[in-house]
Amino acid sequence: MSNDILDVPEALTTLSPDTLAVRAGIERSRFGEHSEALYLTSSFVFENAAQAAARFGDKEEGNVYSRFTNPTVTTLQTRLAALEGGEDCIATSSGMAAILSLAVALLKAGDHIVASSGLFGSTVQLFANQLSKFAIDTTFVPASDTAAYRAAVRPNTKLFFVETPSNPLTEIVDIAAVAAIAHEAGAVLAVDNCFCSPALQRPLELGADVVVHSATKYLDGQGRVLGGAVVGPKSITGEVFRFLRNAGPTLSPFNAWVILKGLETLRLRLEAQSDTALKLARWLETQPEVERVYYPGLPSHPQHELAMRQQRRGGAVVSFEVKGGREAAWRVVDATRIVSITGNLGDTKTTITHPASTTHGRITPEARAAAGISEGLLRVAAGLEAVEDLQADLARGLQA
Repeated sequence: MSNDILDVPEALTTLSPDTLAVRAGIERSRFGEHSEALYLTSSFVFENAAQAAARFGDKEEGNVYSRFTNPTVTTLQTRLAALEGGEDCIATSSGMAAILSLAVALLKAGDHIVASSGLFGSTVQLFANQLSKFAIDTTFVPASDTAAYRAAVRPNTKLFFVETPSNPLTEIVDIAAVAAIAHEAGAVLAVDNCFCSPALQRPLELGADVVVHSATKYLDGQGRVLGGAVVGPKSITGEVFRFLRNAGPTLSPFNAWVILKGLETLRLRLEAQSDTALKLARWLETQPEVERVYYPGLPSHPQHELAMRQQRRGGAVVSFEVKGGREAAWRVVDATRIVSITGNLGDTKTTITHPASTTHGRITPEARAAAGISEGLLRVAAGLEAVEDLQADLARGLQA
C-alpha cells in the first residue's frame, strides 16, 4: 500500500542521495503509516502449510524469522545499499559482526588477507588473533604505501581489507590503486567506510568490491544503538546472508529503525561536523603544546590531495599529538568539561579518547608503534557544539 515513486526500482539509481536517505526502502503496511514501521516480532505467521514450506525452502520471498528476515531491517538494508550505490546490503548486530561475517563468508582455512596496518584495534585483534586460529593469515601493510599491498600478495590471497581514513591517524588509502592490485590477484577489496559514510565517500564507485560499516557511528549519529552492515554485489552478500542466517549476528528491528532515522540527517550532520573538525584542526596547528595534527582536510596532511579526490570533505575526526607523552595527553582529557571522554565516535556530541590506552590498548606496543599510535596521541570526533566552546575546552587541558 504505497504511492511512492520508490516503488519503481529504477528510482534507486536515479534519485539524489538526499532523497534516498529519507525515502528509500519504505514499504507501507495496510495502515498507510508515513514513518517507517517498526516490526517488533520474533516470527511471522503463514497463510497455510504450503506457504510456510515455500518460505522456509527459499521458494517464495517473504518474512520467516527475525534472525534473518524482518521488514524494518530490510528497509534499512535497501536504503543503505542505495546510498552506497551497491546492489545489496546485509545488516548485522555491530560493525565487528559485519567484518566477521564478511571474513567467514569469503575465506577458508589456508587463505590469506592483506590489510592496512591502521585498522581499528578490534579489527586487528580479529584478524591477527581469532582468524589465525583457523589458519587464515593476515599481512599488515602501511595504509598509504600502495607498493606494499602488491608486495604482500600471495597465491592464496583472497581478501584485501582497508580502512580509509584510518582510525585514528586518518591515513588515506588509494582505493582505486589498491582495487586494481586486488583484482589482479583475483581477490576482493573491502573498505571500512566508517569515518566517511556514503555522505562523504562512496568506495564502490572507486573500484572497491564491498563496503563495511559500523552503523553505530555516523549512520546512527547519536550514540544510541549498535549496528553494522556489508554492502556489495549479491554474489558476496548472498554468502554473508547464509552465515547470518545460521550463526545469527543479527541486527534487531528496533536498532534498524533507529539507524533509519539517523540516515535521514546523515549528510547534514557530517557536513556540519566536518566544518567543525576543520576549524579545530587549523586551531590545533597553532597551539604550541601540539606536536602534530592529523586531519585529511589540512594541506599539511601527506595525502591531502588524494583525500580531497576520494572524499567530499575531510571528515569529522581529528587526531593530534601533544608534547609530553601519555601524562600530558591524559591532562588534556581530564581537563575537558564539555567534550565526552569515550571511545565511541560519530555522535552529535564531541568525544575524545587516548587511543594507546583505549581503542588500541589491547594490541601489542610493537603493533601500536608500527601503526604510528604514540602515547601522546589524542583523537577527537567533532560533534555539533559551537567550535568556540570546543576550542576553549581543549585549551584548558593544553595549558594545564
